[in-house]
Amino acid sequence: MNNTVWTMDFYTLSKYFYFYLSMQVVWGLDEVTLLNPPEVPLPDHRLKILYSCDEPATVQLDCTVSYDTGITSTILLRQWSCIPGDPKISTVVLNLPDWLVYQADGIVPDSQWVLSCILRASVRYSGFADTEFYVAAKDVAMLQPRPFYSRPVKQHQLCFPWSTKMLQLTQQLLPKQCPVEHETVHLLSSIYASTGESFGITKALEPYSSDVLESMRVKAISFPWCMFSIWIFLTRKCPDSMCGILHRINSQNNYATPTLFLTNSGQLHIQVTRESEQSTAFLSPFKVPLNEWCQLSVMLQSKSVSVSMVCVDKQEQRTVQSTKHVLRHTVTLDDTQGYFVIGGGKFKKGVEGFFGPVVYYRNRIPPLSMAGVDIPDIVRAVNLTGWLQTCQEFRLEMNVKIRGYSLRMADAENCFYAFHKWMVKDRLTLKSQCEPWEAAVAHRRQAAKLAKLLSFKYGGRGVSLPAVGRALFSLSLHTLSKGSSIGVVSRILPLLLQAGCLADNRALHMLSVLYSTGLGVKKQPNKAFLLALLAAQKDYRLALLHLGHLHHQGLLGAPKDPDLAYGYYANIAKQTTLDRHNPSPQQTFVEAVYLHNDDMLSVQTNENHHIFHWLKLQARRGAAQAEQALARMLFWGQQGVSPNIQKAVRHYERGAVQWEDPVSMYDYGVILLLGHGVEKDIPKAVTFLKKAMEKGFVPAINALAWYYEQFEHDYEQAVQLWERADLLKSPDAALNLAVMYSQGRYPGKAADQYMAYKYYLKSAEQGHIRAAVQLADIWTIGIPDLVNRHPSDAVLWVKWAAEHNGYLGTVLRKALDSYLKSDMFSSLLYYMMAAESGYAAAQFNVAYLCDQNTGGFLDPTFAAHCMWRYYNLTIQSQKPDTYALVRMGDLLYEGQGDGQKDLFSAAEMYKQAALRKNPQGWYNLGLLAEEGYRLPLSVLIDLGLSELYLADETLLLSALYKRCRDSEDTDSYLPCSLALLHVYLQSFQKDYSAAIKFSIAVAVVAAPTIFLIIPAVFRRRVLSVS
Repeated sequence: MNNTVWTMDFYTLSKYFYFYLSMQVVWGLDEVTLLNPPEVPLPDHRLKILYSCDEPATVQLDCTVSYDTGITSTILLRQWSCIPGDPKISTVVLNLPDWLVYQADGIVPDSQWVLSCILRASVRYSGFADTEFYVAAKDVAMLQPRPFYSRPVKQHQLCFPWSTKMLQLTQQLLPKQCPVEHETVHLLSSIYASTGESFGITKALEPYSSDVLESMRVKAISFPWCMFSIWIFLTRKCPDSMCGILHRINSQNNYATPTLFLTNSGQLHIQVTRESEQSTAFLSPFKVPLNEWCQLSVMLQSKSVSVSMVCVDKQEQRTVQSTKHVLRHTVTLDDTQGYFVIGGGKFKKGVEGFFGPVVYYRNRIPPLSMAGVDIPDIVRAVNLTGWLQTCQEFRLEMNVKIRGYSLRMADAENCFYAFHKWMVKDRLTLKSQCEPWEAAVAHRRQAAKLAKLLSFKYGGRGVSLPAVGRALFSLSLHTLSKGSSIGVVSRILPLLLQAGCLADNRALHMLSVLYSTGLGVKKQPNKAFLLALLAAQKDYRLALLHLGHLHHQGLLGAPKDPDLAYGYYANIAKQTTLDRHNPSPQQTFVEAVYLHNDDMLSVQTNENHHIFHWLKLQARRGAAQAEQALARMLFWGQQGVSPNIQKAVRHYERGAVQWEDPVSMYDYGVILLLGHGVEKDIPKAVTFLKKAMEKGFVPAINALAWYYEQFEHDYEQAVQLWERADLLKSPDAALNLAVMYSQGRYPGKAADQYMAYKYYLKSAEQGHIRAAVQLADIWTIGIPDLVNRHPSDAVLWVKWAAEHNGYLGTVLRKALDSYLKSDMFSSLLYYMMAAESGYAAAQFNVAYLCDQNTGGFLDPTFAAHCMWRYYNLTIQSQKPDTYALVRMGDLLYEGQGDGQKDLFSAAEMYKQAALRKNPQGWYNLGLLAEEGYRLPLSVLIDLGLSELYLADETLLLSALYKRCRDSEDTDSYLPCSLALLHVYLQSFQKDYSAAIKFSIAVAVVAAPTIFLIIPAVFRRRVLSVS
């Protein structure tokens, strides 16, 4: 449906308008009213109905039921005659179907599939045919079906027929099926990139629902008989004494069975807990190798602990090693107490490498065949070892070239210079000869040239493989900026692959986006996943965000796993809190700029833009807000301005010193306190903060409290100020109070994790990023007996925090700058990099660019698929842009997804847009109704128009177009008003067409008689006069 159709044929409009002026309105006396309708279906309710009619008619009472399948059915309840006269009140017993009123009991059928019930009373007149009728008046009431167990049980007759009794017994004798509960728990079903930091995957298990299984589990606590299987790929030795592989933390925050660490020697440290709650540990005699997939198996059998390792090399040859340790006391394992951690956690950093599938066999040990261990499908599909082997060959080749060029430059420094002078002097020609190591295949010649260039530039010193990788990535960006079509991808792809092999994480991430979206290359989801894992394992922020998004939504074949998504999001979220305290030119403030919003685009500026110069002029004239805006844009890199902390400091200083602006005083005091762009000056910082506080600026109170806590160690004064700021709704104050409670530094009070949690929650709800991260940490593991786990909500908090990262802002800024320069392809690629990380504004902008396809820079098929995919992703965000909802509704209406129209889903999209005050949503719903589509009852209920479900089309269209006209968008007033007038004119034509036809018929019949009578009268008058 075209969402810009606001026009109407002027000739038709004027015809209807004059027709309306020529009509006379006739009011009737037909009416019907439900005086006491029930709110829910009730048995034997005595319903009073007021009714009247002009002529003999029929009063009908019926019930329309809607089902979750979208089907509706009408049930006739009562009918009686209406005699003309004064209004009458009739009382009828409301006999609704049993399945709508009572609980299902084997005789009364189940009705949980009923969505709603509408009671309708109407006054009807018969038409020309026996089956036709005309509804002169009606009234409706909504009955909401009650929940199953809230309904009464029907008291049936004492004597049942034999068949009915058998039916009831059959329901009772049906076999009951227990819910499926697996004794095999997949703690990890995919591959996890572990950075070697304090981040990992947290898993908690619940007791069995089955009494039998739960009884077996409880008995096995002191007699465990279970097994853990862990696939792992190490890329580096453990740099600390021990690194986390898998461990469990109990409710007392102690290590519990099982605990599996990697030592710095490469051995496995296995630790278990005995019945006396004391721990026992031992080391494995074997070591875990690097750069090989290994399956670690830990088996617990009462007093014995067995550990085995099967490693698979590049040729898929298997190496098997194992050890067994028998304890004096029984091992205990209560897997529902506390939580499991894969990789790093709060108390231990993780290993560096990759985790494959992790499986926990709760009450059994499967038969093992060490020699026949199957590599998991996900490990085989990603083919990490294949990539590393190819890159190793390339890296070896580049090392040879760099070493050769470096030696050549060293020789040149000794003797080549003198020889060169002699050669030039005598004009001797030298034939070019290449060493064998200088030869390179075609697709690697650029890398070889760059290695040679860097070696000659730096004299053979300081040239490394990562430096060549950075040069290759820069060259690919330069090539990208010169191209303006999708064909440039084939030229930069080899450069990006080689840069990725040489450890450039930016290249790996860009490649992952290209292969996942199919932009200029064939889609390869497994390769895209591999490249993202490689970049994430090196702690590249956007790759972490990308993988978190994949596992949060379950996209591109990645399993939906909130705990795994949390492991990635938490990493970048915590880095975001640090990045914001350490601003750099590589970071830009994250701004959600939507390309369809001209107001947002109009405020984008730069150092040479007229808006920026106007702000500078206003700042010099003493406008404090202009000074604030300039400082903020320069410090954080907002609105298109490149970050420049030194210039920002000068604006902060001028606002604080010359204009005595409290906001500038606070900002200048903070940067003096932290030393951002200026040397630290604590006394000067405190002076400005006190002045800002005296002027009533609340954040200054919090900053002063932080000073007293950090520098003076005066906790009482700090807490007093924080409590004061907290009353004034300062999120920073609530965060700092949470820290004081958590660490037990609140004066006169012991550590209180629950009070800390309450303040973290308060601060996070006020928009504090660090508080959101801390709150998510608590919701991931919970607080025993006080706060339950909320893993799904925890993911949303860290996702929100992660999306404030300045490195994401830099990619968004590159995308917007390219768009403003009309470089649509570069803009699309950068926006895709952010969109594949789950950022809603970028997803919308990708869809918008594909939708517009300016200049046809995209293949139409790709553009249509891209538009469908990214608009669909956009509407799944928490607060989707209403433009995306409308466009998604249009695509569903047009059937662009699978070629089939989906009017129900289109109406749902328009409804959501309408509820978000977008007039186009109301307008498109009206167009759907005008085309004959009956809007679903669920849509009308959400819009507050349920009473119009059974009304005629005119009333419904009038209500929709009125809301469109009365919206806050002034541009919609005229088109919605014209649509509303069109509805009125159609209604007049429909209602009075019969009257017009009757008048014309009378005129046709009476005309000959009139023409005969009039001459006769005239003749008589003439004769009498004579």
